Amino acid sequence: MDVYVPYAGIILCVGPSNSGKTTLLQSWIQTQQVKSSEVVSSDDYRERVGDLRFLDWKNRPRDEASSLMEQYRIQSTEAFQTMDAIIESRCRLNKLTIVDATHLHPSDRERYRNIARSHHLPILTLVFHTKEATLLLRDSERDEPRGKKRVKQQLQTFKQQLRLLKKERYARSYSIYEDETVRLIRPVTSPIELDVGKGLDIVGDIHGCFDEFLILLHKLGYQQNTAGFYIHPEGRKILSLGDIMSRGPKSLQTLQFFYNHIQAGLAYMVDSNHGWKIARWLDGKQVQLTHGDDKVEQEFLAYEQAHGVEKAAKLKEQLKDLLLKAPSHYVLKKNGVATAVCVHAGIRDEWIGKQSHEISDIARYGETDGFDDAHKPIRKDWTVHHKTSPLIIWGHDPRKKAMTVNGTLNIDQGAVFGGELTAFRYPERDLLSVDVETDYSNGNHNPLHELEKARFAVPNIAKYIHGYTTSTELFGDIHIGEEHVIPAFDALSHVTLPLEDLVYIPPTMSPTPLPSSLEGYLEHPQEAIDYYQQKGITRMVAEKKHMGSRAVLLLFKTKEAALSYIDRPSLGVIYTRKGRAFFDKTTEQAILEQLNKDLQPYFEEHHTDFVLLDAEIMPWNLKAKELISKQYAHVAENARLDRMQLLSKLLSNSLDHDLSKWVSEFEKKLKHANIFEEVYQNYCWKVENLEGIQIAPFHVLAHRNRSFFDQPHTWHMEQNQLFSELSPLFVQTEWKLIDSDTSAAEVISWWEALTDDGQEGIIIKSESFICKQKGKLIQPAIKVRGQKYLHIIYGMDYLEPKNLERLKKRNSAKKQKLALREFSLGIEAVNRFVAGESVERVHECVLATLALESDPVDPRL
Repeated sequence: MDVYVPYAGIILCVGPSNSGKTTLLQSWIQTQQVKSSEVVSSDDYRERVGDLRFLDWKNRPRDEASSLMEQYRIQSTEAFQTMDAIIESRCRLNKLTIVDATHLHPSDRERYRNIARSHHLPILTLVFHTKEATLLLRDSERDEPRGKKRVKQQLQTFKQQLRLLKKERYARSYSIYEDETVRLIRPVTSPIELDVGKGLDIVGDIHGCFDEFLILLHKLGYQQNTAGFYIHPEGRKILSLGDIMSRGPKSLQTLQFFYNHIQAGLAYMVDSNHGWKIARWLDGKQVQLTHGDDKVEQEFLAYEQAHGVEKAAKLKEQLKDLLLKAPSHYVLKKNGVATAVCVHAGIRDEWIGKQSHEISDIARYGETDGFDDAHKPIRKDWTVHHKTSPLIIWGHDPRKKAMTVNGTLNIDQGAVFGGELTAFRYPERDLLSVDVETDYSNGNHNPLHELEKARFAVPNIAKYIHGYTTSTELFGDIHIGEEHVIPAFDALSHVTLPLEDLVYIPPTMSPTPLPSSLEGYLEHPQEAIDYYQQKGITRMVAEKKHMGSRAVLLLFKTKEAALSYIDRPSLGVIYTRKGRAFFDKTTEQAILEQLNKDLQPYFEEHHTDFVLLDAEIMPWNLKAKELISKQYAHVAENARLDRMQLLSKLLSNSLDHDLSKWVSEFEKKLKHANIFEEVYQNYCWKVENLEGIQIAPFHVLAHRNRSFFDQPHTWHMEQNQLFSELSPLFVQTEWKLIDSDTSAAEVISWWEALTDDGQEGIIIKSESFICKQKGKLIQPAIKVRGQKYLHIIYGMDYLEPKNLERLKKRNSAKKQKLALREFSLGIEAVNRFVAGESVERVHECVLATLALESDPVDPRL
């Protein structure tokens, strides 16, 4: 007899002692059909918890027998509790467990049915039918016989309960008779696990947009062969997230495509809400065909008229079989490791890899919380609770663009509603899409329109408060831990700016990865140049580093133009790297009005409603008055006076001792104090009204229809000059191109002259705004600060040999990684803003950058 067992679940052995349960299981273990860890035995657990497998109370005085029986009951209770805990653990881990015990009573079996049900796993029974004579013979041969009376009692109970056993619900039940040969048949892998193989192209909800689907396949590289199959030259396969039919114009063709390709092993498909409804309709069930499902019925009627009743009936049977056999989800594996999950509407982490009616229901429809006024389900955000590693790829709930939230990726872009049909190439993680020109919903309850209306809705804090993962095109997934999210939320709670204004946070900037090799220097341009040249970059841009405060300027052409972007009339906003208003309201309004007037020709020429700028605003004391007063002015004045006084005493010494060494040391220290005071004063000046305010925009980030990260830094510097010509508030930034050893030497000389004059230093960048080496992002910019300026960063005596030697051992690795992650998040935020995505989607990146800033890094770097 063949016994078919599932990949995971519970198998109960049912039968009296000596019926052959343990013998059969041991033979399966010895032949490696079953692992020893997959079998749990009540006898084994009695021994583990109580050191004895069986307590014999026969031929004992009554008091002793009573005590032994009680001890045996207690031991058995503990053994079963421990055993059940192990079985539950194995169920949580989606493992197969075979339970070796008698299970003669319904209550014994019921608890395992409940365990299996609660963990969404199947439960089977192996029922052992053995003659009484055989049972007695085997018992007599045991080291610890149970005795004739006990064996007969168990056999009688087994026979009496057999009728009840047949009424109990099990996935399968096998009757095993004495001396019967039993062969175990079990799957090597789970039927819902897929090896990624040579690659999968995962397609979002098609909804009968068959022509666009074929265009997408061609874009993905598939070619139709003479047999009509779409084959990828690299051996890739197609995986549909369901809802391949309904609403759109060619449901039947799409269904036939997937039936043929799945039968040929070229495609896969998961279950879905429309798929399940059509499957039941094809099966003759009473189903109300609404929400575009009626179009499938119309196509079948047309097919029947064209090809006849018999052929139509055959097609219906084939497609019913296709849809009913679609699994609730697929687990994708690379090198035997589960790395992704494909599901239509959503899944809980603990359900991944398991199958049940409840899991299928949620996977089809998602989790809901009642219905709205239009009788549409209110969908719960299940992505909030995704905590495990595998990426969950899903559809069902249309989004304007493919959206990654908290380790989940939505690739339903509302193709049938006039959006896009999206494919996700896995494991490459590339997204491809094609536009669908027609809104087949005719505008009725179009979710893309509804998303646009809800674009400015308040973000769901629950998604982020316990940590989350956001996906960026440049850096990939960036995880933000709860310990960093909470300080970021705390910081945002003190920000007066509305969230929709915060569309970009400038990234931090790393110094050179290595300290200067030159004596007396901590930082030097040569190390930055070497860094880029080692990465294969031969053209660089060097810009003067202004000593001011970083700022973002979002400027609108008119107040009315702002409505489409921030949901209220405004000329714009100017804010800091912390997301706070840069100026008081009066000053900001005056600056915005001046810039709006000056930039009208710019807006007209570039046909844009807004411009987004990354800039530096001077003087430094605009934002750093308190810092300058407490940390620099006070320190400088006290240090200078103390050192002057000590030096004066040393010079007026009337003793015979030679104090020249001390005099020389304090002359140097006084010089350091004077440099310290001189440096910070260079960056401070008096501001009256708008006079004295200087804005240096070094990046033009975006206009209404595009971002400018594809433009080289030379272009951005040319725009900087243009802005300085348009408005007196803008100032030009000096810059030089590095493309040879000669130009590199000139830049170093320029840096020396600037820093000798007390300027902060320069920034060196690759000419390209975004630069990668072997697919990995490299530093977008490196700051090189001067000797004098570093006095106010590392202390006025940092150049003392021992101090400098210690500082040259600084580790900037964490700062470099932080710079790359924040740079990627900034670009992602701007691109989402330009694409018209929701405030929540943009805010997700902004919050991530602010959260990263709460991760402690040496502030002097």
